[in-house]
Amino acid sequence: MGKRNGPYHADFPAGTSVRIASRGDLETFAKTWRLHNPLVREQLAFAGRTATVKSVGYYHGADEVYELVGIPGVWHKACLESDV
Repeated sequence: MGKRNGPYHADFPAGTSVRIASRGDLETFAKTWRLHNPLVREQLAFAGRTATVKSVGYYHGADEVYELVGIPGVWHKACLESDV
């Protein structure tokens, strides 16, 4: 859920530059996340990369999920950080 902007208001709107979390953080997330859109092994290769948000979606409960330009997969808010 959007910690900075509240439910259903993306912390990282389309066009925002973000950094993907470290490999260790992604591995921890992959091991512990049990709900929608689990990370897939291929996504781990993008750890630490900078990308631009392509689109934002929401699950019930306001969980933010992101698509990134040029990087495959669905990304959870917990796997991204501000690139500023």
